[in-house]
Amino acid sequence: MSERIESYEAFWPYYVAEHRNVTCRRLHFVGTTLVYGCLVAGVVANPWFLAGAPLAGYGFAWLGHFGFEKNRPATFQYPLWSLRADFRMYYYTLLGRMPGEIARANELYPV
Repeated sequence: MSERIESYEAFWPYYVAEHRNVTCRRLHFVGTTLVYGCLVAGVVANPWFLAGAPLAGYGFAWLGHFGFEKNRPATFQYPLWSLRADFRMYYYTLLGRMPGEIARANELYPV
């Protein structure tokens, strides 16, 4: 992408288009689930678990991008929007809304 995206709502379909590969999305889901687990364990059991949250989240996500999606993670250019979008993608996956978002992103960013 050559020009800078100016709003989060414009960024969202771009982010989704960068996650077309189902294995990449599944790895994001696993990583984000582990992030939640680390946060809970950090509060309930031991604060050291908090250090594992970014490792779990980014580790699984970047494995998905470099290993399956074959692209550069959007977090390198848009770190805060990417974090926000990852949590949105997580909930949309839980709610079964990602197929519609993928279809919309495919229209805006054809392969």
